[in-house]
Amino acid sequence: MIPAAKPEIGHHERKAVDRVMRSGMLAQGPEVAAFEKEFSAHVAGRESIALNSGTSALHMAFLAAGIGPGDEVIVPSFSFAATANSVALTGATPVFVDIEIDHFNADPAAIEAAITPRTKAIMPVHLYGHPADLRAISAIAEKHNLLLFEDAAQAHLASVDGVPVGAWGIAASFSFYPTKNMTSGEGGMVTTPSAEIARAIRVLRNQGMERRYENEVVGFNTRMTDIHAAIGRVQLTKLPAWTAKRQQNAAFLSENIRGVVVPPVAEGAQHVFHQYTIRVVDHDRDAFAAELTKRGVGSGVYYPTPIHRLPSFAQTLDLPTTELVATQVLSLPVYPSLTKRELTAIVEAVNTVAKAGA
Repeated sequence: MIPAAKPEIGHHERKAVDRVMRSGMLAQGPEVAAFEKEFSAHVAGRESIALNSGTSALHMAFLAAGIGPGDEVIVPSFSFAATANSVALTGATPVFVDIEIDHFNADPAAIEAAITPRTKAIMPVHLYGHPADLRAISAIAEKHNLLLFEDAAQAHLASVDGVPVGAWGIAASFSFYPTKNMTSGEGGMVTTPSAEIARAIRVLRNQGMERRYENEVVGFNTRMTDIHAAIGRVQLTKLPAWTAKRQQNAAFLSENIRGVVVPPVAEGAQHVFHQYTIRVVDHDRDAFAAELTKRGVGSGVYYPTPIHRLPSFAQTLDLPTTELVATQVLSLPVYPSLTKRELTAIVEAVNTVAKAGA
């Protein structure tokens, strides 16, 4: 079986963990500080703040920027629940909008139509590693004097017109979950141009204090450990080569797969293929996936239920493209360690199932 996703962990990561273990400094310390500095080099030098998860990164960024009760934040419904959870946890209201069908990202026209007097911010999601239309969304945010956040959990090294994601709005949040393009075991990172927001996040993640026992606000324990940071530092050095391999794998799949809609890349966009997501249009998607499994090819559905229809939010909205793609999307293996033989096997399986009319 070719798995749908496969974390890339090697001896360099194990050596880094052993180094930290031998140092005796296991909690947040010098490894975290070094990881933050090194990550900043990939987001146009913006300040980076490490946290214990991508969800914490989203949550702390909103709190630090003053998002709270009475505010509305516009987000796509076609995403993982953490996108909306992080808004709701501040007491603000996530306002769900539809997506554009080619890249599965928030539709700028839908964003503008959803703005109300209570709207405080917009947060596009760079889904599957393809950046949202940041040119249009940035213009909307500027026109309406709104804060722009980026959910970049799946988009390490993605860019638009050469400007990396994580360097567009007031804050961006990345995830280092095991199946992301790079991992720290678990963890997240906020990037921001604002020294004030960066300091606020550092205070919030550390029980509300910058100096020990001088608690300024009610805070959290969302710190990253030095163990996780050591893994992240190693992975960060490998990320450019891994990204290039994902793009090569995606190009091979797109050139050879037939019978389904393969993912296009927008002009000026750097797609980093966290997922290689096809649309199964002429067949039943779930039956298609089951047939791939029989042929030894794993796949995943991200996401079968839009956030607005989850029990945790349960809203009746007219989001036709979101509803449609939730029944069509299927993500195929694209990770860097795939061999040419495995890539060929994926192509053959997809083409066989598509031709058979699963």
